Amino acid sequence: MFGLKKIKIKKIGSFLKKLPRILGERAFLTFLGLMILSLILGAIVFYKYSFLTKKIEPQITERPLKFKEKTYEDVLKIWQEREERFKKADLKEYPNPFR
Repeated sequence: MFGLKKIKIKKIGSFLKKLPRILGERAFLTFLGLMILSLILGAIVFYKYSFLTKKIEPQITERPLKFKEKTYEDVLKIWQEREERFKKADLKEYPNPFR
């Protein structure tokens, strides 16, 4: 059982070693194959992000958005505290470590 797997692995390994040479000998066919592959992948990506996005309509929510005053005030408070700390740090003089 394990002998068959070793033989298959050796055959696959030898094929992969020969693959660049085979592709190099048939450069034009390799180019055409890669070009067709890239066109197919490009078409799939284009279809997914262009056509499918047009078909899907956004869901409209029934309830309007509410502005949360409490959260807004908390954020303003945090910003003011940071601004004060920033101004205090600007006034403080630090010793020059290169003297």
